[in-house]
Amino acid sequence: MRRLGAAALFSVGFRPFFLAGAGFATLAVAVWAVWLYGRLPQAQPVGGMLAWHRHEMPFGFAAAIIAGFLLTAVPNWTGRPGLKGWPLIGLVLVWLLARLAWCLPMPASLLLALQVPFLPLLAWALGRDLVAAGKRENYPILLMVSLLAGCQALTLLGIAIDDGNLQRHGVLAALWLVGALMSVIGGRVIPFFIQRGLNRPATAAAHPLPGRVLLVSAMLAALSFADGLNDVPRVWLALLFALISVLHLLRLWRWHDRGLWRVPLLWSLYLAYAWLAVATLAMALWHLGWLPQQSLATHALAVGAIGGLILAMIARVSLGHTGRLLQPSGVVVAGFVLVLLAGACRVGLVPFSSLGLALSALLWCSAFALFVWRYTGILLGPRL
Repeated sequence: MRRLGAAALFSVGFRPFFLAGAGFATLAVAVWAVWLYGRLPQAQPVGGMLAWHRHEMPFGFAAAIIAGFLLTAVPNWTGRPGLKGWPLIGLVLVWLLARLAWCLPMPASLLLALQVPFLPLLAWALGRDLVAAGKRENYPILLMVSLLAGCQALTLLGIAIDDGNLQRHGVLAALWLVGALMSVIGGRVIPFFIQRGLNRPATAAAHPLPGRVLLVSAMLAALSFADGLNDVPRVWLALLFALISVLHLLRLWRWHDRGLWRVPLLWSLYLAYAWLAVATLAMALWHLGWLPQQSLATHALAVGAIGGLILAMIARVSLGHTGRLLQPSGVVVAGFVLVLLAGACRVGLVPFSSLGLALSALLWCSAFALFVWRYTGILLGPRL
């Protein structure tokens, strides 16, 4: 038992959660796709397969990656020791039990109760260190993790009372909150990675006002889903999403450097971030009546932006924090391409052919499976 607590896997938060999250992303989307095409038995989890898919992608997959990233980043921001050993194992087990509960025979009330603890525990672990170190500039990140827990509670209530609209509101609010969190983290690390990766001289910091406007606007947009305001087109929401898209595009313009196209760890982040601009623009167009399906904007965010940013980020963080050269293998670079193509298929092909769903799922699963294949040894092994 002592040896397990001291294992390299549990020495820092990104190791178990990146590995578990990527593995779960592969398995969960494969199961969903197989079910969609009628290749699974009729038995379904509590609330049905749609409720399971809605819940597990933001609160199972994305939450695991967020936990791994923040449990690694917050100790760097605060100078305080991070979660490791048995406390980290305990948090991983809380996450894992929630995933397994959907497959186990148990009362619905117990299954739903097992989903609740992970995000509040994560918020407590992060908040304890941020507050102790007085890092107020990072409180918005803590707020978003806490709001994510609230979105999960709304989703679980919808499942418990069989209210599909309530489920949908909670899940969509969560997805857009994850998008807001990605914009905050991306705004910090992507320009830094570009400057370091291309050995460019440090430039003057951007004016903080656009970043603050983007943060507030993105959080308002996310909360508008929780209230059901996006159930029908509204002009003022079209203006809000258009503003967010413009702010994302301004960032991309400011960050651009021709040299990044030679570096896979840079263009993968850059192109995935561009999906945030696509998703918010698509929402603006839907509110104006120029886009037929809101789900296209949702999946531009979920597959292209969140999936792409997660894969690129965990690939880079895993290399950097294990003391390896920031040079992913060709297999992982192929994964970057595959997940971006998965987003393009989900948004561009699905309106015209049902095969678009199958192709998008296959590309997504392949991308994350390649990460698991190439990075399991890295994440299990010691730092070089």
